[in-house]
Amino acid sequence: MKKSFSYKIATLLVAVTLLSSCSELFNEPNIQSNPNAVTDVSIPTLLSGTLVGVTILHEDTDVRISAIWAGQLNGLSRQHQGYAQYIVSAQNFSWSPLYPVASQARLIQSKADAVGDKWTKGVGQVLEALVIAKATALYGDVPYSQAFDDVKYPTPVFDKQADVYAALQTTLDNAIQNLSATSGLAFIDQDFIYGGNVAKWKAAAYTLKARLYLHMGNYAKAVESAASGISSPAADALSPHGASQGIDYNQNYDFFRVNRPGDTGFDGAYLPLLMQSRIKSANTKTDETALYNHYFKVGVVSSGTLDPNVVDGAFTSNAPHPIITYYENQLIIAEAQARLGDMGKALAALNLVRAGLAGGTLNGKTLPVAGRQYDAYELSDFSPAGLANPTKAATTQLALLYEIVVQRYTFFLMQYEAYNDVRRLEKATPVVQLPIPLYTGNQKPERFIYPQGEVNTNPNVPKPLPNQFQKVPIFQ
Repeated sequence: MKKSFSYKIATLLVAVTLLSSCSELFNEPNIQSNPNAVTDVSIPTLLSGTLVGVTILHEDTDVRISAIWAGQLNGLSRQHQGYAQYIVSAQNFSWSPLYPVASQARLIQSKADAVGDKWTKGVGQVLEALVIAKATALYGDVPYSQAFDDVKYPTPVFDKQADVYAALQTTLDNAIQNLSATSGLAFIDQDFIYGGNVAKWKAAAYTLKARLYLHMGNYAKAVESAASGISSPAADALSPHGASQGIDYNQNYDFFRVNRPGDTGFDGAYLPLLMQSRIKSANTKTDETALYNHYFKVGVVSSGTLDPNVVDGAFTSNAPHPIITYYENQLIIAEAQARLGDMGKALAALNLVRAGLAGGTLNGKTLPVAGRQYDAYELSDFSPAGLANPTKAATTQLALLYEIVVQRYTFFLMQYEAYNDVRRLEKATPVVQLPIPLYTGNQKPERFIYPQGEVNTNPNVPKPLPNQFQKVPIFQ
């Protein structure tokens, strides 16, 4: 799995050149003119390339697979139809550029240490945690403790998933400490996520900590971390996009509209059905018609098909894409507090999200005014006969949890956190799940399969090899 750092840097820069829809790569003054000849790069160059890599990993094929397996999106043709039939093999998955990007994030830290730059090191640690968190959430046990020293560990061990989660918390604690330093080197020109704002990176680290604690069912720690997390939509970590094909297109637009129109769509998916049922419900405090139209549009690919809104909605070429956000932070607080039994605090956090949506703010875009209503809820709305209790749950806790779960599922479209939720909610107590139907068969896919390249080269791959229907350890 491991090759030299310089090889990884060159590999990612070449990959970004070929795949980029995240940044105007060749307009970046810090990118060298010949990536194939790179033997070493400066910290600014490395940071720019690593940020591009992280944004790619939040909009890639793996994210589409996760959306299909969460029932949000449907695979209708070619390879993606196979994903909807849960037919995959080790050939369908790859750890490139996942581990190369993580390695570059680690190299940022080494280079920052050499010049005493705590701020940039902290950003590198947050980026490392974002990438490895994706790897372990989707695959379970993965290399981490030995993943970044290919000389000493050419075939790294696979750490237990719970140990990876614990190690990521330590990585993020160290990031927060470094980002709390009184001084560091400015990296404004290289940081197209936060423009060098150290406080925003620190808050993002806290929100990521809260996400990981939620995965592990440590609700008290999730609330504690989220309290210092992203505090407004203005501090969302969003990957910026533009209108230049091959330069800065949103990758969803590039896939849905340019390269593979019709391979995926929303016909037969659960999410639009769920949203339609809510639009037609007796809940007079909520109207999600604007959000529905923001996500979906009829007839883009062919007459009558329910397609991604690539025209004037969530998936235009210049639509920013979420990495980690204020709404997620508040929904973590809402769910965790509800599970801890504090319905008042849970409702307050949910209502903050609703207030933001009522104002039209969503992932750097603005929802239309028509059909946009998110009035503040009261606890009585979740009584057995309440207007926000469509399942007629017997308790306020169960009804409120259901609403929070629905809000998360709706918000996380084309974010792999939706798939994490689907699997996590099978275990979280009290059990509150969405009735997401299977596309086929009677088994739900519970994980990604270890890539064939890793199986072929690393004798430490878990044996017997788990298939896509075997749960990852933390969700068992």
